[in-house]
Amino acid sequence: MIEQDLTFEQLPQAVTILTREVSELKRLLIEKQENKTLAEEPEQLFNVQETAKFLNLTVPTIYSKVSKGELPVMKRSKRLYFSSIELMEYLKKGRKKSRTEIEQEADGYLSNKKRLK
Repeated sequence: MIEQDLTFEQLPQAVTILTREVSELKRLLIEKQENKTLAEEPEQLFNVQETAKFLNLTVPTIYSKVSKGELPVMKRSKRLYFSSIELMEYLKKGRKKSRTEIEQEADGYLSNKKRLK
């Protein structure tokens, strides 16, 4: 992809490619570490009160989110149970991308569009 003998004019493009590749490697390493951490932690089941404490929400808010289908829940008889792993995934889905991550995605998208033309 990147030649060993770069000209000065090719340097900005080479740096962009390297930056994108380093970002992808970083993302993969973080993803692998998160998956390893999830696999190492045993799944715990929480009741409504424990879930409220875990998510730092009130019990009525937990019931509201369950009724709206916003929280992953298991129901047995009249009791609600929440998986610690599913709650962590729920929290991670709410993560917003940083400005740098958005800019890198935009650069990647634009460079792919240019290659297709």
